[in-house]
Amino acid sequence: MVQYTLAQSPEVIINVPGKDSAKAREKAMDQLVELMDSGELPTELEEGFSPQQLIEVKEPKLQTATDEDAITQAVQVLNHLATLKLKVQESRSEALEIRKAIDVLFSDEPVSEEDVSRLKEGFKVLKNYAQANLRYREARAQAENARKTLDEALASADK
Repeated sequence: MVQYTLAQSPEVIINVPGKDSAKAREKAMDQLVELMDSGELPTELEEGFSPQQLIEVKEPKLQTATDEDAITQAVQVLNHLATLKLKVQESRSEALEIRKAIDVLFSDEPVSEEDVSRLKEGFKVLKNYAQANLRYREARAQAENARKTLDEALASADK
């Protein structure tokens, strides 16, 4: 069902079955002519009024669906944050050990091939930790808004 109104008389609503289309607008024009002929239309329309001048009345979308989408997205953001936090925690101690071992490269102490080999293996862990930590910090900033969204939804449930 589609509804139309007129700019000159917004209180007049014309209902037509189907969706907004040229055919539906023609049917609305027929109803409009009937209203004018019967004297039920409080407004005099100028000559040349066309179906394109009809204004489609749209029902406001339900806020509930939008709120539910926001809650779903908030939960996903918090879930992502939790995953990143675990990843960062699991690799943190190993990454800090590798970070300490890097200092040997900047000293005058001799380094064995085995030490360098272990360092090179450790660089991968260090890189993964550093990237995960950056992603965690970014996700944490986004999660603040997600937490507020959930808090608002939970607060409204108490009312």
